[in-house]
Amino acid sequence: MTDRWGDRRVLVTGATGVVGAWLVKELLARGAQITALVLDADPQSELYRSGDIHRVSVVNGALEDFATLERAVNTHEVDTVFHLGAQAIVGAAHRSPLPTLETNVRGTWNLLEACRRQRDLVERVVIASSDKAYGRQRQLPYTEDMPLAGQYPYEVSKSAADLIAQSYHHTYGLPVGIARCGNVYGGGDLNWSRIVPGTIRAFLRGEPPVVRSDGSYVRDYFFVKDCARAYLRLAERLHDPAVRGQAFNFSHESPRTVLELVRVIQKLMDAGHLEPDVRNATVGEIHSQYLSAARARDLLGWAPEFDLESGLRETIAWYRAFFMG
Repeated sequence: MTDRWGDRRVLVTGATGVVGAWLVKELLARGAQITALVLDADPQSELYRSGDIHRVSVVNGALEDFATLERAVNTHEVDTVFHLGAQAIVGAAHRSPLPTLETNVRGTWNLLEACRRQRDLVERVVIASSDKAYGRQRQLPYTEDMPLAGQYPYEVSKSAADLIAQSYHHTYGLPVGIARCGNVYGGGDLNWSRIVPGTIRAFLRGEPPVVRSDGSYVRDYFFVKDCARAYLRLAERLHDPAVRGQAFNFSHESPRTVLELVRVIQKLMDAGHLEPDVRNATVGEIHSQYLSAARARDLLGWAPEFDLESGLRETIAWYRAFFMG
């Protein structure tokens, strides 16, 4: 199916988000016919800045509105769905959990129910879950056979959405694949509270980057192009009974502390004179989270194409053009 995306009619939710915008680029390059669910027009989004918005059909509406989702699937005769739409900011979820739960949980079951009711059309559904769905585990790295055990609001929203997706496969046979990724970074992320864009912006301004934690928190950092292509690979393999209904971790499998990540960016940007401002003020986040991608390697034949430095070089170049261009 790799060379058949030109035959596919694809719905992408969350298309104005970081991963969504790069997934749209990958799909456009493969000739897919794309419908994007867009809540608010955001001229700063890469989807708009790149002009890709003019190459897709747009359905305006919220994930919480079931009728909008069913209309998008039915009217545009969608056969492939990538569900990336979510409230994705951990801090925002902690401050105000209700809208996060509404979007991430209700939005997911609305999307899945729309696909179930349009089974004559929908052949494959990829759900973007997260490493956060695992919650706090006694052993690391996370593997897909571990229970989903979120505790904080954002984690719980991802655990719940993940389990609901599995339920729709096991109960109704919906052809679902679930992707659990680490912390995705790349050009187009304008949420400056996140460590990669915030650090790059600070160095470009000649300022010390702010580290909200004590710097020892450990995460996977996953380049956005690898993430988008991982979603495509999963969709391409959903014809396989061994893949349908399964969850897959996607990771570079090279976890770093926050300060280690900052040091890599510092080296790549020749900003050694600017020491990070470590605030040690993180609330509601697990200290260490990272993933094993062995199942994706074995069942999907997937491997990342970028290491941390090559992904960060592309990312830094994007932000230089964004600020200086």
